[in-house]
Amino acid sequence: MGKLVYGGTTEIGFEDRILAHLQIVVGLKLRRKEGFFFSWRDEQSVGDGRSAIWIDPAIPLLFRYSGGRPPKINKAWLEALTLSSNSAQGLQLTEEIGALGADEVNADAPPGR
Repeated sequence: MGKLVYGGTTEIGFEDRILAHLQIVVGLKLRRKEGFFFSWRDEQSVGDGRSAIWIDPAIPLLFRYSGGRPPKINKAWLEALTLSSNSAQGLQLTEEIGALGADEVNADAPPGR
């Protein structure tokens, strides 16, 4: 399980595949210097509720992966997460959607492949 390290002190665990998709969506927003909320459903071990953080270009983020290989990116899920990030509620982490396989691209492949 990878970690999103927020502000240098708060560590939030996510599977590497989720983390890779989040890195792309969050990176797109931060490149435009846009702040936004990011929320997700907590695991049962921490209360089974929901958590949210404010993501801002001034707050340091670290995406720490547990595996050495970049996961494949699901374009349909990436688009859904991106749309969510542009809503008034902010980025809502949802279950992965879309057909696997044809819509996946290697995260470290050059654009257009």
